[in-house]
Amino acid sequence: MEGVQRIGLLKKYLPLPYLVIFVGFLVFGFSENIKGPAIPRIQSDFGIDEMQIGLLLAYNSFGYLLACSFTGILSAKYGIKLACMLAFGSMAISGIFIYFSESYLSFSFSYFFMYIGNGMLEIALAILAARIFTKNTGFMMNLSHFFYGLSSTAAPIMAAGLMGWHVFGSELGWRGMYLLMLSLAIIPMLPTIAAKIPADKIHEEDRISFKSYIKEPAAWLIVGILSFGVIAELSIGGWLVNYLEKSYQWSSTAASSMLSVFFLCFMLARLLLGAVTDKIGFTISLIIFSGVSGLAIIFAILLGSSGVFLFAIAGIGIAPIYPTVMALLAKRYPNGTDTAITFTVTIMGIAVVIGNFLVGAITDLFKHFFTSISGPELGLLRGLQSGMLFIGLCAIFCSLFSIFMYRYLLKRNEVI
Repeated sequence: MEGVQRIGLLKKYLPLPYLVIFVGFLVFGFSENIKGPAIPRIQSDFGIDEMQIGLLLAYNSFGYLLACSFTGILSAKYGIKLACMLAFGSMAISGIFIYFSESYLSFSFSYFFMYIGNGMLEIALAILAARIFTKNTGFMMNLSHFFYGLSSTAAPIMAAGLMGWHVFGSELGWRGMYLLMLSLAIIPMLPTIAAKIPADKIHEEDRISFKSYIKEPAAWLIVGILSFGVIAELSIGGWLVNYLEKSYQWSSTAASSMLSVFFLCFMLARLLLGAVTDKIGFTISLIIFSGVSGLAIIFAILLGSSGVFLFAIAGIGIAPIYPTVMALLAKRYPNGTDTAITFTVTIMGIAVVIGNFLVGAITDLFKHFFTSISGPELGLLRGLQSGMLFIGLCAIFCSLFSIFMYRYLLKRNEVI
């Protein structure tokens, strides 16, 4: 009888929250990774250079950062369900704003608003997953993020295809594409409304305080690991299509397909490597995977067009970084997971703002430098290569911080 009651409770509390997490990550992947094929068109329509693209992405990352800073408090006070609803709603509304944006300024505001929704969703889903995935945490975190990889794989090809559609006699373009894709955020709102979310069982007096958490060196090492890893992940998604089109004169379809191959490897890695992270340990996994990713990106640039396939290999290494860090936080701070996730992702957001700006700034700086020496064609190539090399170095730094983290935990016999 007791077993039947437990099964009933399992069915009552778990299926819909799982659906919210998995579908939520699907929508998140679409919203984050349709920008690759769209950026060259946005750049052309508004007549902006690489520096302005970098500023745009950095500015929008600030919206993400802003959302991360208040979503943890919002979910603690009013519940994760409301935080998820607001996140999905913001993303859907931002699609309308983007569609009607007629200037670079109005588009920047619309994109900023979209990133607020993305940031809210990031924190809400991470807290929900940490609350539910109490067993096989590494595998389940990677599995949930597999759905992000699944939609990320399809996003570039879908975005490129949708932009060429003709609706009512005119091309849909990047504005219409964003409107359609972001409208998908309405779908996960339905299970969110019906879901019964398990309550947080940690008593307030047992919860780790924000003040004590930030005093721990491990907290800052985790910030470094996640920051460099996410800069590499998001920058590949944002810059690869632009890089292939302008460096090697690839068509939009071919470049978008290559980005989809990157995300295919990314997706499969999250599906298959989660069990590996549980087996060999979270910290060792981070060292290996981020190091492989960084080397793959660097050699892809140095080998030129013949080494483009290495970007796909980089996707395998980048993929487990974020979910593995989330699993590490959930296991290391069971009495303060909300605090740990909110702090880590918020500070990471600051790093991503700086990282997005630096990719654009480095690209533009070296483009102008080499243009003055060798002409505009070679100058553009060298500029784009410099920006991509910086992305590879971010993955290498992620691996180095993971080594520092491993040594710190090993001294305390706390390796996870």
